[in-house]
Amino acid sequence: MNPSILQKYANLLVDYCLEIKPGEKLYIASSTAGEPLVKEVFRAATKAGAIVEYKLSFSEETRIKMKYADGDQLTHQPVLHAHAMEHFDAYLAIRAPHNLVENHDVDKAKMKIRTAAMKSMSDNYFRRTADGSMKRSLCQYPTQASAQMAGMSLEEYTEFVFNACRLFDDNPKKSWLQVREDQQHIVDYLNKVDKLQYITNGTDISFSVKNRTWINSDGRSNMPSGEVFTGPVEESVNGTVYFNFPSVFSSRPVKGITLEVKEGKVMKWQAEEGQELLDEIFEIPGARYFGEVAIGTNYNIQQATKNILFDEKIGGTIHMAIGQSYIQTGGKNKSAIHWDMITDMSKGGQIVADGKLIYENGKFLF
Repeated sequence: MNPSILQKYANLLVDYCLEIKPGEKLYIASSTAGEPLVKEVFRAATKAGAIVEYKLSFSEETRIKMKYADGDQLTHQPVLHAHAMEHFDAYLAIRAPHNLVENHDVDKAKMKIRTAAMKSMSDNYFRRTADGSMKRSLCQYPTQASAQMAGMSLEEYTEFVFNACRLFDDNPKKSWLQVREDQQHIVDYLNKVDKLQYITNGTDISFSVKNRTWINSDGRSNMPSGEVFTGPVEESVNGTVYFNFPSVFSSRPVKGITLEVKEGKVMKWQAEEGQELLDEIFEIPGARYFGEVAIGTNYNIQQATKNILFDEKIGGTIHMAIGQSYIQTGGKNKSAIHWDMITDMSKGGQIVADGKLIYENGKFLF
């Protein structure tokens, strides 16, 4: 892989996404497959004056743990990660999977125990990213596993990732600052709205966003980004929504999800593929309420790759997430999961705000 573009990527992450300052503590989490990018981020952050710690997971690490661990081994929290979530200034997660389905047969009961044991770390993460005491960013390093999941060659997928991040632009930071400016007028408008309605094939769902805060997702918290989002007033969601983009949850695929919602609660659910997974998900406390509603605005992304980091940003789509709310939006729902589900709006889709059509065929009208 071209070292110069990785240096460009690392500089964007350190300078723009995390805005690293001298003396700040940065925690990087990735896998051994992501070492080339981790190395360049380590270099850039160290030059910027940061104190850098990192954790690199190896292939099948979680699978091995879930097969042999028991008792205290399952409930023990990773010391460095737990400390970082509570005390570090910045957190960078670099996704670089070895095998996206390696955990398909892990013991569900053990995984449930493990998830519960990690809850306090998750709570610290959500609290500190919401109050601004910890900066964070999530990004992708192209690997063969992700390319295969996307149905692409590694070369094609690498170009896709870098293009989505605007790394082929002469000045990626300047490009993302322009995204920030362009999206701010959308956020400013939506922050004055009470009721929204999403309408498209199989979907007619409405909700209140009154007194909730819309977030301009401009590439700092996620790289790439390109979305605006908030948390709906929990009990206000009503109607039916059909998500036509495929998704993957815990290495398991699900397609064609239809949810029927009444007074905020998912009452019925159906999947064209993956019904058993949906049944399991909706047993999780808080999963039957929504934590996020959003609109994708990154028109450099125009195809689904079964990777939510990219798919939820596709220009001309909307998504809704069941489960945990983002505290900074004013959302109140709590859950062990946050699962985004996406649908296309580019072919006749509409968004109505307080009775006025503001979005059609995948584009805002203002």
